[in-house]
Amino acid sequence: MNGLRNLLKGKGLEIAKEAIDRTFLVGKLLCFLHVTNTYICSPALVYGPSMLPTFSLTGDLVFGEKISPRLGKVNNGDIVLVRSPENPKKTINKRILGMEGNHVTYLIDPQNSEKCRTITVPKGHIWIQGDNIYDSQDSRQFGPVPYGLIQSKVFCRVKQDR
Repeated sequence: MNGLRNLLKGKGLEIAKEAIDRTFLVGKLLCFLHVTNTYICSPALVYGPSMLPTFSLTGDLVFGEKISPRLGKVNNGDIVLVRSPENPKKTINKRILGMEGNHVTYLIDPQNSEKCRTITVPKGHIWIQGDNIYDSQDSRQFGPVPYGLIQSKVFCRVKQDR
């Protein structure tokens, strides 16, 4: 009887040790995913008419890397994910058309007139616009965007079969 009890205690100890090892493995995986998503790269679903024809109206999965914006390595023409200046709970995707100090000329109301305005992008800001100027809420409405609102620079789009 004592021999059986000792055998079960030993086996129970092995099971407990394996459970702890697997728990630590899962914990390490979750930490890795958190650090990757927060500081290196994260996926985002982008949809809507503002970036037609670059992105689909019904939604595309993109990956944004977060290192370039932190190092100041974004430039004109880059597509970025930006915290909306109008609604901080929302993230928008637009193309950078002007960096600080650049002069940007844009159509005020492209649907109704060809009236243009030129602005100099202030220090610490960027000018962003959607590729579809006829249906995009962007810097033409809310002005230059603080550089600190850039969340990531898009580097990959996952093509979906439709």
